[in-house]
Amino acid sequence: MNLKELSQSLGLSQTTVSRALNGYPEVREETRQRVLAAAEAANYIPNARARRLATGRAMAIGHVMPLTGKEEIVNPIFADFIAGAGEVYAREGYDLLLSMVPAQSTEAAYRQMAANASVDGVMVQAPMFEDPRVPLLHELGLPFLVHGRTASADSYSWLDVANVRGFRRATDLLLDLGHRKIALLNGQESLDFARRRRRGFEEGLAARGLTANPAWMRAEIMTEQYGYRAASEMLDSGDAPTAFLVSSIIPAIGVRRAAGERGLRTGRDISIICHDDVLSYLGNEGITAPEGPAFTATRSSIRAAGKRCAEILLDLIDNPTQPPKQELWETELTLGRSTGPAPT
Repeated sequence: MNLKELSQSLGLSQTTVSRALNGYPEVREETRQRVLAAAEAANYIPNARARRLATGRAMAIGHVMPLTGKEEIVNPIFADFIAGAGEVYAREGYDLLLSMVPAQSTEAAYRQMAANASVDGVMVQAPMFEDPRVPLLHELGLPFLVHGRTASADSYSWLDVANVRGFRRATDLLLDLGHRKIALLNGQESLDFARRRRRGFEEGLAARGLTANPAWMRAEIMTEQYGYRAASEMLDSGDAPTAFLVSSIIPAIGVRRAAGERGLRTGRDISIICHDDVLSYLGNEGITAPEGPAFTATRSSIRAAGKRCAEILLDLIDNPTQPPKQELWETELTLGRSTGPAPT
């Protein structure tokens, strides 16, 4: 069924039906619901080109990935976020425009999107502590949403998790278990989330009159090999930590591997707390036993964040005069088999 046939079946003009399907506010709600119900019953899918012409929109959302020659596209955290956001885009009739460019070409990619009117809005991921993309997108006038925050986060829309509180709670748990020799395996600290996690860790120690040991702190791209290498170096030193706080479940698996090779039992000889993004293909829930999840973790679904970020961004596109929308999600601290009292 095409638009003309759907309009004839409803006794309405093609313009009215098109405006109802595309969410124009001047269409009465009763009419809109009638049109939507008829379209669903007839399995009617609007022609994308016609919808672009009717709305004057590109019906696309831009994601720019700066390539550094490392693991960006195979990172399961990035993939799960895109899966969540893409689900919302598809439901609302938007395409996802993924532009993969050298890191030094990021600004040019955004300027081209704005000049070509190829997208209606932009999703910004992995924000840095001071991120030049925020003032650039303000200058270009492109609606955008940041997944995460920067140091100054008042002037734009964002969704973030409470990284400081989450890692403060995790540190408190290890301290309550008697651990005083705690290592932090963080993400890259040019990124805002990693700085906030370090702050939560240091605040937790300071509240008990302790300071972080620089020999037990690392900040790198969060791979399994990074966790394995860093933990191996620390465990082989003369003064090894008894607990690890890790910024992702991915390097936490590497820490567990390093501990196992040295005959150390997690939850008894050594404790590990990580952040769990509830990944589809590598989640804490997928490596459980009757006693519970493998890792004690601060949890927040990256896929759910992708969905919510997409919903907020599309709302910003539909209502461009509204003030910035900002959401801070708390993490859930879940107990697993990787933590226990500090060894004597």
